[in-house]
Amino acid sequence: MRPFLLALASFRSSGGSRAATSAPMTFGLQPLVCTMTAAARLTRALLVATFVLQPVVAHAVQPDEVLSDPALEARARALSAELRCLVCQNQSIDDSNAPLARDLRILVRDRLTRGDSDAAVREFLVQRYGTFVLLRPPVTTSTLLLWAAPVLLLGCTVLLVALRLRTARGTPASTPVSEPLSRDEKARLDRLLERG
Repeated sequence: MRPFLLALASFRSSGGSRAATSAPMTFGLQPLVCTMTAAARLTRALLVATFVLQPVVAHAVQPDEVLSDPALEARARALSAELRCLVCQNQSIDDSNAPLARDLRILVRDRLTRGDSDAAVREFLVQRYGTFVLLRPPVTTSTLLLWAAPVLLLGCTVLLVALRLRTARGTPASTPVSEPLSRDEKARLDRLLERG
């Protein structure tokens, strides 16, 4: 890696051009013919890949939505992070660019400026849109299966694996025990095998 960095440094110091008469560069064990333009293209490709593949964390809050009071804005951001965008897949209204999410952000800020508490704003939105609007719905009788499903699924998986391991050992619980052959049965078996 160090020869590449040295070559890159010399490329930048030369103003991006390389004389055609210079010797080929070698990197490590194999000699490689590498022009500086190839190194520049590689550097450019790595920079582009870094910026493209880097996860982008951006909030969709528009400048005209931001409240002038920093305390109210912090409360609005905290509430917006807990509320689901109803048209997006599992995305908060703080992160969504959907028009409905913008309307909900404005509604949250409006309720906060009127003096509602965080709980009152949450309750208003739940009454209007149902518990689906909450990213973390409360544990109630209607959401009990939602909260218990991962535990039940894990328990069923462990039970199935245990049953599979038990039968794979070759001694299943329902294997019938056979009795030894009588003398008459052995004689008949021997006659059949002799013919056969």
